[in-house]
Order: sequence, then structure tokens, then C-alpha cells
Amino acid sequence: MADDDPYLRLEDSSGNDAIKFVQSANRLTMTALGSPPTTSPTYSKILDVLQDDERIPYVSQVGTNQSGERILLNFWKDKDHPKGVWRTTTLDSYESDDTKWTILLDVDALAKKEGIPWVWKGARMLPRRRDPISIEDKMVTRALISMSREGSDAVTIREFDFLESDFVTNDPFNLPEGRNRVSYKSRDILFVASDLDGGSLTKAGNPTIVKEWHRGTDIKDAEVVFEGEESDVAVAMYIDDERLRGGDIFEVRMRTTGVNTSKCWVRKIKPAHLLAEDKPERVAIGEPPAFQALQVPDDSQINFVGNLLLVTLHTDWSPQPGIDFVAGSIVYVNAHKFVKYGPADRLYHILFQPSEGVSCESYHATKNFVICSIQDKIKSKLEFHKLEKDGNKLRLVGMDKNPQIRINHVLPVDTYESDEFWLTMHGYTEPTSVWLADAAKMVGTDKKVIRKTGSEGYLVRKLKSLSEQYESSDLHVLQKFATSKDGTEVPYFMILKKGTQLDKNNPTLLYAYGGFGVSLGPNYAAATGIAWIDRGGVYVEANVRGGGELGPAWHKAGIRGRRHKSQEDFIAVAEDLIASRICRPKTLAIRGGLNGGLLVANIYVKRPDLFGAAHCAFPILDMKRFKAMKCPESWIDEFGDPDKRDWEKWLKEFSPYHNIDVSVKRYPPILFTTSSHDQRVHPGHARKMVKKLWDLSDGRKWPAYFYEETEESDFDDEKHYAFTTSLAYDFLYRTLHKNVQKERRKSSTSSGS
Repeated sequence: MADDDPYLRLEDSSGNDAIKFVQSANRLTMTALGSPPTTSPTYSKILDVLQDDERIPYVSQVGTNQSGERILLNFWKDKDHPKGVWRTTTLDSYESDDTKWTILLDVDALAKKEGIPWVWKGARMLPRRRDPISIEDKMVTRALISMSREGSDAVTIREFDFLESDFVTNDPFNLPEGRNRVSYKSRDILFVASDLDGGSLTKAGNPTIVKEWHRGTDIKDAEVVFEGEESDVAVAMYIDDERLRGGDIFEVRMRTTGVNTSKCWVRKIKPAHLLAEDKPERVAIGEPPAFQALQVPDDSQINFVGNLLLVTLHTDWSPQPGIDFVAGSIVYVNAHKFVKYGPADRLYHILFQPSEGVSCESYHATKNFVICSIQDKIKSKLEFHKLEKDGNKLRLVGMDKNPQIRINHVLPVDTYESDEFWLTMHGYTEPTSVWLADAAKMVGTDKKVIRKTGSEGYLVRKLKSLSEQYESSDLHVLQKFATSKDGTEVPYFMILKKGTQLDKNNPTLLYAYGGFGVSLGPNYAAATGIAWIDRGGVYVEANVRGGGELGPAWHKAGIRGRRHKSQEDFIAVAEDLIASRICRPKTLAIRGGLNGGLLVANIYVKRPDLFGAAHCAFPILDMKRFKAMKCPESWIDEFGDPDKRDWEKWLKEFSPYHNIDVSVKRYPPILFTTSSHDQRVHPGHARKMVKKLWDLSDGRKWPAYFYEETEESDFDDEKHYAFTTSLAYDFLYRTLHKNVQKERRKSSTSSGS
């Protein structure tokens, strides 16, 4: 496909043309929009929130210490520890107002000591059941810590000893920098996918082989036990040990073949098979059975719970004639029989089946329960299923009586010991709080009755909470529905002050994403509250197709050649707001970032009559060259391939860069923001779009503004975030406010005459 794009030079971030354009465009925007954002009250308020020391330290439990106290882990960054500290405390101390932390690893101190700019990448624990040193499976004694230089994909692995509170010194599992993926098979055996031998890599740059590495030996001498293909994304091996729930031990091999696809091979093994082959206990039981291909859809996810195999479906599945399950379902079956004999002649059960507007966002297993997080028309509720009959059956025992406009995040506390879980909750006007909850509280006395309660049915006590960052006592949070072009009901949430007048003059901000199965929901957004709602503005989030709010089908309804459905949904919500007299086009602003920037830009070029101002952040705009500008593989699955017939069939229809309409005399004011160092979307998209708008706007009213952050920094850098956020919100609000004043003057003049 030939490139006849006159603005290609702006894709080269190191080229003089691009550098000069960015410098000039930034100056023009700052001049045109008035005083710099740093002088705005919005900037200082947002920065105060971002730099507030009040944050919740999220924790995970790793068993108990020798005194029987529950041990919690947390990784924490602050101004004194910008690289972070890995630290521990007890549950009793965590609940207090003055938590006492013990630092296990200070990454800043380690970086200074070794002269290497280490970045923490996480830790993988040695499972207690596979650790003979763990007393009665109570304590975690080892962990594999991953760190990288300056945040690169290549990581260094170091083994940590909790008993000594230091790195392991005697035959540690340490790996030098590389594309390393590791998992404990047992205390003294590791599964390692690594490129240290200079072997072949997958198309994504990951190792194609997995080795079984024994403690005290050289990794170079470790046996290759699994090999994928160069066309794969990645390969891995791991152990799923379900003995804690009365189940078996499964050894799993996995090839990740695409963004959302994989192939698995599984075998059931005995505890002695976790040992080295020359150990007497291992020799006595002989070789484990052969691996069996797991015959489930490639885009499904699997999980073993007790004696059950749970399969989460993203496409319809017919495991045997006459047995059909729809996408979005979670199905379970006896794990041993399915692995050994395949899907035919098995007894299947449904844990969850989607219905219109109802999907299962995720599920988590405690010791005896599976807790499902359900989205009911984007309202949240929990369902509790008890594992019974020696881990062979799940029974629904309880649920939330009514779904709530809030987000629920479930994390089991300790699957070895209890059915407690951490429940993190927040909503549009409800700051984040963390609770200790217990699934066992949902079991009633009558097995025939499903217990339906409010959250008090399973909550134990509140552990942590954040303060309100903006005034919300006088706000309404409403869920409404708009009818899209094809008759589909599109949900959206609206936050507005009580007593808001339906006079069409309310500054209204409409936000959406609509892609990659990403779900918008009732997140507590302090910046939006401060910068928009506190000013009297109305804030709206549209849950358009392409997102994941209503399950896999909602996502697939807005991808590739169906991408126009997302735009039609967005337009329907905007028109519903106008019809309900919340706003008029001149008092409606639209905003989106990344894929949401693509959505907003399409509305900008196709329906300039619908709104009064727009903000595109880090937008995807050139659908002909997005591959050339270094996109992830997932974009091809989501959008299509511009190097194939997809361009002519549909891609060119939703490429904003190619659909600027020169017959339009007036485009509303729009602001494009991006970053020179953004790793998600190439800044060339925004640069080229703005330059093209400027060049084509001769004699037309097309006010387009551009700002590119040129300093390299983390995306969570407080000052940069406060700068660009206040720039965008102030631009949108001032533009709409001027329009409101004009409308009121018109109304006053009309009534006076």
C-alpha cells in the first residue's frame, strides 16, 4: 500500500520537522488558551489531591508467623521512596490508625547500593503446600522477585527468604537480566521460560522454551520440558494444586497464541511427581501420565477449583452434540474426567449464564466458595457459590438482593485457611473503602433457600477508607438508557447536582471509550469532580458497544466492521441528553482518550453539529498507518488490518484523519493532547491530524489546539497529569460557558423584545 501522506515527517519524533512543529504548536495553544494551566485553581486543586499522602495501602496475606499473627504484604511508593519499598505488617496493626510496617526490601536503597536504576516488577510466592519448610502450611518462606532496569521488559530474578528477611544466599534461584518468566514447581524446582541461551523467540519477543531448573544446578544445563512456536506470543508452565479444596494436582503447559487465545495441555500428577526424578519417593511411583490437550475454545479461560474445571467462554461452545453454551457463560465439569477422557459424555453444570445486560465480570475462589462479581446493567452485585461434595459440586447459597451503582473488587484473604476476602468498593461519589468480608456468612440454615441480603450479609468490618475529595452530598447519580440507530438500548450514567434546571444550558461533558472490551463504571474520579462537577457541570459516561460493560457480546458488537455501532451509540446518548433538555449542542462537550480519542474524533468529523467542544487525549486517528506507527498486536484483532482488504471494506470509514470534511464551514473547538514518550499511542496521530486541520482550514472556522508533553516521565507523574487535566477541563468548561452566556443573552434579548 503506497504512502502518499504529506505529513509523514511528523511521525519521526526525532526529526527536526516534528520537533519544530511540537514546539510551535505548544506555544500557539498556550497563547490562544490564555494563562498557563499552572496558574489555574483547577491545577492546584488536582495537584493537591494527587500529592495527598492519604492513600490506601492494599495488602495480600501470606499466611501466619510463628506467633499465629496474620502476615500482610504491601508494595508502597511515596516521595521518600519513589522506587518503592516491599514491606510487611500484621492484620491487627493494619487495622489500627498507626500501622507499623517492617521493610523487607527498599528498592531505592538497593538501586543506590548497586548503581542500577531498578524498577519493581512484582513477586511470586512459593506455595505453602509445596514447601516442606512451611510449618503445617502456615507460612510462606520464599518468593521470586522480579526487577528491571528502568522499567524495561527484560527482568532480573532474585529469590527472597522471608525467614531471614533477605535474599537467599545458598543456591538461590537467581537469573540475570532477560525475558524471564518463572514459576515454582516445588521448593527446589523451577519452571523457567528464558532467552538466556540465545534461543529462538516468539513474534512478541518472548522465549519459545520452558526449562525445569533444579536448585544447585546451572540454568544452562536445565532440561527443556516444553517448546512453543515462533508464531506464539509466549509459552509457560505452572502447577495448579487443588489439594487445599480436596482436589488433585494438575501440571499445565500453555502456549499463548494470540491476544486473547491460548492452547493448554494438562496432566494430573501425584505429590511425589513434584520432586526431582532421582528422589526415592519419585522413583517409587514411576512416571506421570502423558499430557492431554485440553479441548476447550482457544479464547476461553480455565481454572481448577477443587475437583472441578471451570471454563469461561468468550465464544459459543458445543462440547458434545446437544450440549450448547453461549458466550459469556462459565461452565464447570469434573476436572479429572475431562482432562483424561475429553469433552464427550461428560456432565456439565452452569455456574453463570449471561442474559440481556447481565454479565459476570470475574470470579474468585476462597477455600470453600466461588464468589462471582456480576454486572447487572452495569450495576454490581456478588453471588456466592459453595463448594460441596468433596469439591465436586457448586451450590448457589446467596447473593446481593439489589445491584448497586458501585465497583466491587474481590480478593481472597487466605485460600488455605478461610473464606474471608478483601472487598474494595467505590462509586462515582463514594470514595474507596476496603472491608474484611466473609463468604461463609452467606450460608443459610435451609439449603433450599438462596439467601438474598444487602452487603451487610457478608461484610465483617471496614479496614480502610479515603476521604471525600469533592462535595457530593448534593449530587444525583442516575442511570439512563438511549436508543441507538438499530434499536439497541445503550446505558449511560449521569452525575448532576440536585435541582439542576432542565433549560438546555447546563455545561455537560460526555465521556466514552468503546473498545478492547474495556468496561467503564462507577469509579470515584476526584479530578472530574473537582474540575467539572464542582463547577456545576453535568458529567455523563456512555457505555457504548465495543466496551466490555455488558459482556463479550457487547465488545464484539463494536469491533472491526461493526465499529460504527460505537459511534451510533455515542450519538444516541448525546441526542438523548439534548432531547431531555439537560443541554443543547452548544453546551455539550465530548471527551475520550486512546480508543476513546478515536471515537470522539470520528464524532468530530462526522457530526460537528452535535456538540460545542471536544478533547482527544492520546488519540488513535490514522487507521491507514497505525501499524506503521508501532501498534500492539491487539489492534489488528480489534480494528482490522489496513494492509489487507479491511482498509477498503471498513477501516477508511472510521479513520478520522482521512475523513476531514472540507465542505464543513464550522468545526467546534477541539483540543488534542499527547506525549512524545507515550508507549501506548504514537504521538504522530495527533500531530498529523492537527497539522492537516490547520492546513485545510483556510477561510473556515476550525479552531484546533494541540499540546504535547515533551518531558519523559512516568504516566502517573502528578504535576504532568495535573497540567494536562486542568488544561483540558478548563478549555472545555470555558468554551461551553461562553456558549451558555451567548444563549442566555439571546434569550434575554428575545424576551425583552
